[in-house]
Amino acid sequence: MFVHLHCHTEYSLVDGLLRIDDLVAATKQMGMPAVAITDQANLFAMVKFYKAALAAGVKPIIGSDIYIENSQQPDQPFKAIFLCQNIQGYKNLTKLISKSYLENQISGKAVVQKSWLQQYSAGLIVVANARESDIAKALLADQESIAAKLAAHWSALFVDRFYLGITRTGKNDEEEYNTSVLKFSAQHHLPLVALNDVCFMQADDYEA
Repeated sequence: MFVHLHCHTEYSLVDGLLRIDDLVAATKQMGMPAVAITDQANLFAMVKFYKAALAAGVKPIIGSDIYIENSQQPDQPFKAIFLCQNIQGYKNLTKLISKSYLENQISGKAVVQKSWLQQYSAGLIVVANARESDIAKALLADQESIAAKLAAHWSALFVDRFYLGITRTGKNDEEEYNTSVLKFSAQHHLPLVALNDVCFMQADDYEA
């Protein structure tokens, strides 16, 4: 059964149109047992989402789409999806988000420094955000050795809790990345997770 693990609600402001009640209702109607919300660098919708999902008999998965520092191009951070595995993971995610807003805003974005992850990794599952992850950028630049080092670093921080995301949404470079990541995941024994970058409910909402 497919479960959406990358949904941006109206609490992602300019990056999402999903309303919590509509998302939960659609999830239940489609027979999906669970759904994750991963708003952009925030957990504003968490309480409302948690209550609505439980009331509907849907398992709520709490997470966030996090900006990760890019030392080469600081104003173009990478992305990774952080999902809470347990209460410790939730506490660590709140700390990472708060710390990024207080200590490391870059061009209006709250960016997590990689050095913080060692301290705040417990209880968190990480999915490299498809084309926008550091690994994806390396693969698209034909820098497989760098991608391998990055993957090893993430895998060491999040043992058995690190995944490579793959999407098919028709975006630029997507098929090129998908071809590369399928080969890369097999070579390095890294599991893949199918994602969709869900920002709206119906196709007619696309223009908005």
